[in-house]
Amino acid sequence: MPSPTGPALRLSVLDQAPIREGGTAAQALRESILLAQAAERFGYSRFWLAEHHASGGLACAAPEVVIPAVASQTSTIRVGSGGVMLSHYAPLKVAEQFRALEALFPGRIDLGIGRAPGSSMQTKQALEHGPGNLPLEAFPDQVEDLLGYLSDTLPEDHPFFGIHASPVIDGTPEVWCLGSSLDGAQIAASLGLPYCFAQFISPELGARAVALYRTRFKPSKWASEPRVSVGVSTLCAATDEEAERLARVRYVWRFRRGAVPSPETAAAFELTQPELDYVTYSMSKAAVGSPATVKARLEAMANEFGAEELVLLTITYDFADRIRSYELVAREFGLLK
Repeated sequence: MPSPTGPALRLSVLDQAPIREGGTAAQALRESILLAQAAERFGYSRFWLAEHHASGGLACAAPEVVIPAVASQTSTIRVGSGGVMLSHYAPLKVAEQFRALEALFPGRIDLGIGRAPGSSMQTKQALEHGPGNLPLEAFPDQVEDLLGYLSDTLPEDHPFFGIHASPVIDGTPEVWCLGSSLDGAQIAASLGLPYCFAQFISPELGARAVALYRTRFKPSKWASEPRVSVGVSTLCAATDEEAERLARVRYVWRFRRGAVPSPETAAAFELTQPELDYVTYSMSKAAVGSPATVKARLEAMANEFGAEELVLLTITYDFADRIRSYELVAREFGLLK
């Protein structure tokens, strides 16, 4: 296997469309497009849009809507979901949405799928309200149905055999299974899907999850061998101190409701000792610092997981700081000359 820190390592972007204090959701979504254009210029491989609901600080409830807006304003970078929370939806509808996207932007669409609610339990119930509500245990079957619709391979004994996802197209979106647990790793392995582990959600489980995925992987039409990507919370600035000051915002934000606070608001916010411990711990598991510090941290993670790709999640109060972070990382890795 090529060295994960050599030329084979790819860097990509995960965008959660953060809404800053004093800003608006419309502004956050426009910044998603600007960030994607910058990521393309900087040499990143993919631009993924997350799915979160009922959040006062994130504008990313509908990645399937924002994906075409982003793809239409870029030309080479792959664009997709990071991910669609399939447990909320009918697999046929998701297959049709992403077939349409693949028809519009051939060879550039990714379909990352996850099973986390991405919301409160009440919102989860509202999203799934109506006929056909399935328990979480049905998620693997939903994934199999989705893959069957995308590739027109539903088995003959399937109750919906003969139904085809529209439109009929030549290509297929690239499908990834996203996860932050051992269950997600097992599902990805059993279905032979590329696997993206959300290290920024469950940093302690990563090594076990990826090892389980590799051990139990079954080759498929979607991947002939294990493919591992890792999602990492990242913030790069000119110095370690400046990066840590800007990054603190993201972790203090966890204990506040609403929009992303400014560094000044975050600094003034009084945290309890357990909350301070969480901030310290979370930052230690992220890639935060100067370009050299961040590169060393990301390379260590790539080596640890044997990852072919890292998907970087960067949240700052100031949009210019977010753009600058991605630019500094790209330059340090030689993506941007």
